Amino acid sequence: MLGAMLAGLLLAAQPGPAAASPARIKDLVEIDGVRGNDLLGYGLVVGLSNTGDSLRNSPFTEDAVVNLLERLGVNVTGEQIRARNVAAVLVTASLPPFARAGGQIDVTVSAIGDASSLLGGTLVMTPLNAADGQIYAVAQGSIIAGGVSAEGDAARVTEGVPTSGLIPAGARVEREVAFDFSSVREFRLALRNPDFTTAARIATAINNNLGTRIAQLLDSGTVRLDLARAGIDTPALLMAQIENIEILTSTKARVVVDQRSGTIILGSDVRISRVAVTQGNLTLRVEEQPMVVQPNPFADGATVVIPRTEAGIEEEPGNGLAIVENSVSLPELVAGLNALGVSARDMIDILKSIKAAGALHAEFIVQ
Repeated sequence: MLGAMLAGLLLAAQPGPAAASPARIKDLVEIDGVRGNDLLGYGLVVGLSNTGDSLRNSPFTEDAVVNLLERLGVNVTGEQIRARNVAAVLVTASLPPFARAGGQIDVTVSAIGDASSLLGGTLVMTPLNAADGQIYAVAQGSIIAGGVSAEGDAARVTEGVPTSGLIPAGARVEREVAFDFSSVREFRLALRNPDFTTAARIATAINNNLGTRIAQLLDSGTVRLDLARAGIDTPALLMAQIENIEILTSTKARVVVDQRSGTIILGSDVRISRVAVTQGNLTLRVEEQPMVVQPNPFADGATVVIPRTEAGIEEEPGNGLAIVENSVSLPELVAGLNALGVSARDMIDILKSIKAAGALHAEFIVQ
């Protein structure tokens, strides 16, 4: 009966063609060769409320504190520092393309010692280096921590990640990356999600908008633009004219499941072939109830423990055997399973089995 209900729920709705979603070209592509640069620095966070590094377990923090104080003219040679309001951190940031000296960028601060929280701390001036070893920005400011932690003598509770935080606009750009974009006469657009259909639509939309063939499709992830044919002086002006053109995107059918949280993400283009589905649970139960037997009063003997075990196997009734017809979409399948009370964990197992049977026509990603 449940199988018939599932089949009825799946066949009740007629699947229609998946509608492509319009998007701007600027949201779909990157300019090949125009990229950001990752920055990294080592610094100190001060002003913590007894939640910093224990300097005995983090000797590098003590060395950094001593070096900082000596640069400021404070002589602490030979002194033992046991402060718990300081923490050693790694500071990371991304220098965006075309960033100019004096601009500000966000930075992320993460503890590397045994500090329990960075809440309320202040990052001391920290230079940020790129892969070439040069300093491109300097970070400093108050940290916005992403969690909270509290503890007592026998218990501790932590919400979020208090050992990591963000400083909005916390770094100032000191050095620019040399790149003359105005001298480029030919460049390529790189799709963030390569797809032949989307790339072809981008090239066609650019050519139709400008009235000349300046865009050429090279592969599923690349569209080449010829600035000489466009009659436009600079590539920046060309990008300003084409980046807001809207096109209909096309993506692969894809199913993404997260086994840890039981999350299922699916696309509307996913289809399944004719397949039979059934599901049930088997539970093995073993209980130990030992019994103590004692001798009669004033009688010879000893107290003994007699084992008593109860074992059983319980099988929950499944959802029956349901026949899923051709052209049924995965959203309709999931809706039918939800109507029958199938849990997210069981639904993930069912989708895995359908994929293994070759009836699920989509890229299946398990995290």
